[in-house]
Order: sequence, then structure tokens, then C-alpha cells
Amino acid sequence: MRVRIAGTASDEEAAAIASALAQHRPGSGPIEVYVGDADEPTVVHDPDETAGEAATSGGGDAGGTDSVATTGGDAGGVTDATGGPTDRERALRAEIADIYAGGPEKYRERLAERGKLFVRDRLELWFGETDPEPGTTDPGAGTGDDAHGSVDPPAGLLFEDGRFANFDGWHPDSPDPDADTDDRLPADGLLTGAAEFADREVHFMANDFTVKAGSMAEHGVEKFLRMQQRALKTGRPVLYLMDSSGGRIDQQRGFFANREGIGKYYYNHSMLSGRVPQVCVLYGPSIAGAAYTPVFADFTVMVEGMSAMAIASPRMVEMVTGEEIDLQELGGPEVHTRHSGSADLVAEDEQHARDLVAQLMTYLPDNSDEQPPRTEGTAPEKSPDGIDSVVPESPNEGYDIREVIERVADAGSVFELQPEFGAEIVTAFARIDGRPVGIVANQPAKRAGAIFPDSAAKAAEFVWKCDAFNVPLLYLCDTPGFMAGSQVEKEGILEQGKKMIYATSAATVPKQCVVVRKAYGAGIYAMSGPAYDPESTIALPSGEIAIMGPEAAINAVYANKLDEIDDPEERAQREAELREEYRQDIDAHRMASEVVIDEIVTPSDLRTELAARFAFYESVEKERPDKKHGTVL
Repeated sequence: MRVRIAGTASDEEAAAIASALAQHRPGSGPIEVYVGDADEPTVVHDPDETAGEAATSGGGDAGGTDSVATTGGDAGGVTDATGGPTDRERALRAEIADIYAGGPEKYRERLAERGKLFVRDRLELWFGETDPEPGTTDPGAGTGDDAHGSVDPPAGLLFEDGRFANFDGWHPDSPDPDADTDDRLPADGLLTGAAEFADREVHFMANDFTVKAGSMAEHGVEKFLRMQQRALKTGRPVLYLMDSSGGRIDQQRGFFANREGIGKYYYNHSMLSGRVPQVCVLYGPSIAGAAYTPVFADFTVMVEGMSAMAIASPRMVEMVTGEEIDLQELGGPEVHTRHSGSADLVAEDEQHARDLVAQLMTYLPDNSDEQPPRTEGTAPEKSPDGIDSVVPESPNEGYDIREVIERVADAGSVFELQPEFGAEIVTAFARIDGRPVGIVANQPAKRAGAIFPDSAAKAAEFVWKCDAFNVPLLYLCDTPGFMAGSQVEKEGILEQGKKMIYATSAATVPKQCVVVRKAYGAGIYAMSGPAYDPESTIALPSGEIAIMGPEAAINAVYANKLDEIDDPEERAQREAELREEYRQDIDAHRMASEVVIDEIVTPSDLRTELAARFAFYESVEKERPDKKHGTVL
């Protein structure tokens, strides 16, 4: 076993830690203790050697014991002659090092085989100064910045709570330790505390999968609840770094249905919702109760090849339904980012997951009382001069709305969420002249930009989150409206459409609506049109607002009269004339003339116009009726 300790440690401390670890970790082989950045161990302790030869140190003695003296007290009062740490403190350091080692070493090895980091290496990745790779740190103890273990926490970890949770249940120093060395339960399998991340101070929790598959029991549950309750008091974001198999079924009396048990997790999630950002990253299967934290979180990232979440395991599914299915098909990233909408993003690996969350945090305040952080504005990735050429003249021709977004937003600032779910609407954070905004944009490249149940639900949740955390909203409208048909009725188009309209109506942040091209039917309602309290409704010259598109309208109003025309050419000509007359009535110029909209904007000036309007209205205050809450969920 190799352990790295602080560079300020003395040879005597190194020797004491080596000796204590040898007692606590029998069968672990020689103990090598490295001080600071030293390449060679300061102390090597081999338990198999005789007591007189048990330890050699850089100081030249067997363990530095000649330099200590008693103070006349008990064994805990033995101190260094220079007034340095006592044996009691050294013993505590050794116990902490043992806790940092996590669960049985064989489970550490399995993590490396799966390409996953040990939990303390994961904390180093998130809060430290190095990027550990799976399997590169020694399984003997802790995390580290090279091939050795370390008892030093990551540089950005401010403090940890509950390291000694359930200490009496497994440690040799406890009054009644478990003789089974395989049943190590350091920190009760859950790490909690506070850290600096992405220039923010955050609360965190992280499961230790080497301790009974990251499962939760009484003491770990208590730590989790305390962290949530403290987040309510501090108003700081919470990171959930999850790798848990759920509750320990054989110990459920201690935490399952208790008033302060695991069920309180979700009560606290609900209390935190909209108060502070809650961000969850999944590193493994999260089944049953463990699957609710990621879905309660405001933002959830799954890791490709590692993550899954489901209400029941494949084995339980087969028992209940007879369906045979593997975990990835049941609840892998593909399921939850494309079909259920329960996850926002998929990361390629652990480093990518951290980077995604770091970028996400730049758009969010610490809590609902604060404003999102601003940055220096930068020019768009592509010139706004190209906006008009991106938008086709025909209202039925598809194009990618992202080509408009990248000509309006600051370069490199567009951060899209749920790109595969409800793809008829794009939801993304971005910046316009350094100011964070939430973008809700119809996507004509997907099913003509019609609003389906999934895309309505996606937009509603995004709007709700932006409003909770004071992120202004930009709607880019180009839609034929809500989709019609028996299938979408079964899927709840009215129900989900209602939620999107409700979220837009209830939002109190500054809102700007841009009619990019078509705004037909109730689509203009859901996209924060003139009736929905936007600070502005502006249009590009390609904009149209109508109950329905020209083809549908002419068919609805003039079908019988057109049928009376026998000559096909004459009928086609008359139909074209009626269509053109109809389009003149719904054109942006007519809407502006009648002051339905505030302004028609030259496409190349759209970014400048939006920047000015968001800046002017950033302090706007909106009142909503005084009530307990609405009834739309």
C-alpha cells in the first residue's frame, strides 16, 4: 500500500501513520508513506518483518519513537518533544487514511475494469488540480496526483462531513468491529461536504461504489439529509455525484419509512426545487429510490457506457411482467435522453461530464434571489448579416433554427439541453452580449417545427427552470402550431400544450418573442406572443401570424367555391390568388401596421436589437395574482 501525506509532515508522523495502517489493514503488504511530492518513500513498514526491523525511515531510526516523550498522561498524551502532534493525532491521521481507502480493494479493481474512477479520485477530478484516470491510483488508500495514494483532500474541497459515519460498524479501532474484512463501510458509503467548483461554492454528495455498491443506509441517509437541509440555509447549489444501487434492503428498518429516512430525500428535493440549482451526474445504475434524485434534479447528466436509471431492475421487471430486457435497454442514456426526457445530456466519459456541468453552471445564479453571472460579450460565431438568407421564403421549407441562433448568440455560448428529446423545439442557454438567456426555438428541420407532446413538455420545463433562476427568455417562433391527430391526442397534446402555455404565462423574467417566419394557431400563444406579457414581440420581414397557414385556410373557407370551377387551370389560378390575398392579411407588415407586434426588425440587426431590449428590460418587475399556487403541473 502506498500513501501520500502532506509535505509538512515529519518523519515521526509518517512512521506513526505507517504503523497504524499496518494494524488497521492486515494483509495489505508493505506500507510506503510518501511525504509531499517526494519520489521516494519516507517510511516503509513491512508487517511481516520482526518488530525491531518493522519500519525504516528517512530519519534513520526504526520509526522515530526515540523523539517522543510522555506528558504524564495516558497513551493519548504522548507528544513530540518539540510540541508537535501527539500519537493520538497520528493515530487519527491513520484512521482517516484508512477511511479514504474506501471499501474492499477488489471492488476498486472492478471500478478500473469498467473505466470508472474511485469516488475519492472522482472528487479530485471535480475539485482538485489533476485529472485522475481510472486505475492509475493505488488501490491501497485514497486519491492522488500520481501513481500513489493520498490522504490529502482535493485542493478545492473546503470540508467533508461525516467521514466517521458508521465507524463503529467496521473499523478495527471500534469497540466491536466486524471480523469480516470484506465488510468495510468507510463513511457509510456516502461522501458529503462543500467544495469550490467552477468559481462557485457548492454542496456535494458522492456515493462510494466500493462500499456495498454505493447503497444507502441509516448513517448515509442522515448525511444526505443534512446536506440538503444546509443547502436550504446557505442558498448554494448542490451537486449529486451518484453511483448507488439504492437502499440496503437488509437494513431498511433504520432508514426506509422513518420520518427522517430516505423518503425525506424527495421532500427536501422539492423544497430545494427552484431555490438553488440541483445538478446530478449519474455514474452507474440508479434503481428504484436511487432513480428519483436524478429526476428531481434540475439538470441531469448521464455517462455513456456507465449510467442507467429505472424504477426497477431488469430482474424485478422480469419477475413482475415477464419481460426480459437488459439494463441499457431498460433505462440507459438512449432511453432517457431520446424517449423519456428524464436526462438532459450524455457525457462521453467522467471528464466530459465534469466539463458539461462546469459550463452549465456559468448560466445559473447560486439561488433564486440572485441574478445569473454576466461575462464580457463576444461577437457571434457567424455574422448576423446572414440571418435573412438562412430563413427560406416559403413557409413550408425546412431549415435548421440553430443557424439563426449562432448568428444571434455570443460565439461559443450556446449550450443546448435535451437535443434528442422533443427535437421539434430547441432549448438552450446562450449569451447575448454577455447576458445569459434561455432560448426556446421552434425547429423547422424537424417535422416542420410543429409542437408535439414531448416538445411541449420539454419547453415547459425549460421555461420553468429559467424563470426560477432569473434567466431571461428568448422565443424564436417558426411553427405551424400544435400537431393534430389521434396519436398525439392519446399522447396528451392538450395536456402538455397546456403546461407549455402555463409556464410561458407564469414566467416573470423578461421575455422577448421573435416571429422568425410562421406563427400559426396556438403556436404563437405557447411561444409568448403578444397576449403573453412579453417585453416585446418583434418580427423579421418573413414573419406571418395567423389562425392557420394559407393552404389550410383557403381549403377551409373556399373549398366549395373552388370546387364549382370546372377548369383545372382556372381553379389553380384562383386558389393562388386567394392564397396571396390571405398572406397579405397575415404578413408582418399588416401586423405591425395594426400594432399587433411592436416592430419589424432588419434581420442583420436582430442581435443588436435583442441586446438592447434585454439590457433595457433587465430590471423589469412583474406581478402575478396573489395565490398559494397554480393547479397546472
